[in-house]
Amino acid sequence: MQFHVIIGSVGVVLLLLAFFLNLFKILTQDTKTYALMNIIGAGLAGYASILLGFIPFVILEGIWFIVAVVKLATLFRK
Repeated sequence: MQFHVIIGSVGVVLLLLAFFLNLFKILTQDTKTYALMNIIGAGLAGYASILLGFIPFVILEGIWFIVAVVKLATLFRK
């Protein structure tokens, strides 16, 4: 399996797991764990998109990453 496929797959699994856990009220949006899952997931998926040269997903995952970092920063300030 190619490196970018593994990295992208791990990232997407983390993003979907965070979404699933939030949807079923196992993990709330106001937790550091949720923010970290989104940061790591978006970072990995974004990196895989860079390796593929797929700019729309680089933009999507880049914005997702930034928003999650901002959220995590606000959680640390509480």
